[in-house]
Amino acid sequence: MTLTRRSVLAAPALAAAAAQAPKQGVSLAAWSFSGSFFQGKWKLLELPGILRDKLGITALEHVNQFFENPVLTYLQRLKKSCADAGVESTILMVDNEGGTAAVSKAERVQSVTAHRKWIDIAHYLGCHSVRCNVYGHPEDWKNDRDLVNRAAESMHMMLDYAKGSGVNIIVENHGRASSDPDILVALVKKVNHPDFGLLCDLGNWNPGDDRYAAVRKTLPYAKGLSVKGTWGAGLDPAFDAEKLVRTALEGGYVGWWGIEVTPRRARGAERPPVEQQFADEVKTVLEAKAIVDRVVLKKS
Repeated sequence: MTLTRRSVLAAPALAAAAAQAPKQGVSLAAWSFSGSFFQGKWKLLELPGILRDKLGITALEHVNQFFENPVLTYLQRLKKSCADAGVESTILMVDNEGGTAAVSKAERVQSVTAHRKWIDIAHYLGCHSVRCNVYGHPEDWKNDRDLVNRAAESMHMMLDYAKGSGVNIIVENHGRASSDPDILVALVKKVNHPDFGLLCDLGNWNPGDDRYAAVRKTLPYAKGLSVKGTWGAGLDPAFDAEKLVRTALEGGYVGWWGIEVTPRRARGAERPPVEQQFADEVKTVLEAKAIVDRVVLKKS
């Protein structure tokens, strides 16, 4: 057998990925603790224990920005940390790796190449999906008629690389063009691949859009879902977290309900000291989790 970088990294993850069956459960998007992370409160190897001890959550959505040094020995330690805490890795969210919808073909190829290491890492950790972004397009994206074609080409290149790994490539509504539900649906149809889909974020829609209509339109293509709980509540009267969760549930979503929330603060307010920041993050996550527990899992 020819040894490749992926075969060395990923062989143990094949069985784990294949064993994952659709089920309702709560996962945590690591970004929910981004404030305390960037203040130095914790490191990624400690996060599975935080999920177990502070939140009672058993599934984790990783963020590539939180990986200190993703060499094999580090990944082995991370995988062991998850196993010791009884935490499953579900999604690896990738940011800052270039423009998948850039006008320049060379720039798009560079972005796709930069994503490859994260596909390998997601595979090794047992994640079902890598979340990427549709970025790099011109400011006037509403009149960019070739945007979907360019993004689809990038997604196909990633899918070709991920072939046989059991890892899906998914796109999140993450601002501007990627938060236009019609563009997202057009992209899924253009790519037309069983391992491609969406991470439907219940809150990330463009200003003025009907969040509930956007969720209903994109939900049929969702391979993951981000719950915006208390984030936004009280600041935006159109944002009803429980109604959004019910909309997704009634739309037939089955899978991990990924809590991705950050503490509410007045615009321009400074972040509090790290211990208070961390406590606020725990409280906010538990508030959002309570919505999913009550609405989806029927827990009191």
